[in-house]
Amino acid sequence: MDILTGNELTSGGTVYLDVHGRWVESLQAARLFGKDDAEARDAALAATKAGGRVISLEIEEVEDLGGRIVPKRLRERIRALGPTAPLTLNGEIYDRQHLGEDGHVSI
Repeated sequence: MDILTGNELTSGGTVYLDVHGRWVESLQAARLFGKDDAEARDAALAATKAGGRVISLEIEEVEDLGGRIVPKRLRERIRALGPTAPLTLNGEIYDRQHLGEDGHVSI
């Protein structure tokens, strides 16, 4: 099974395409594409590329383990969960960026 993932241009947040064609932050809400869904997956990919809001688009292979979507690659598991170490500045812990947070573009 595959999912579509990318980064939202304004916030830099990791996003996933859901079953309604929206880009969401929750990996568990991602639309699962089976082998028979390659045409729909590729059409969604092309439409997103044309829109420009989501960049760094990738097709990621995932598994359904007990009703939970689990990426096969470690890199994608880290992207889904956020930084592996807390982000701190002057003792204050920061969360990763989320949709709608557009103070700057993450690089």
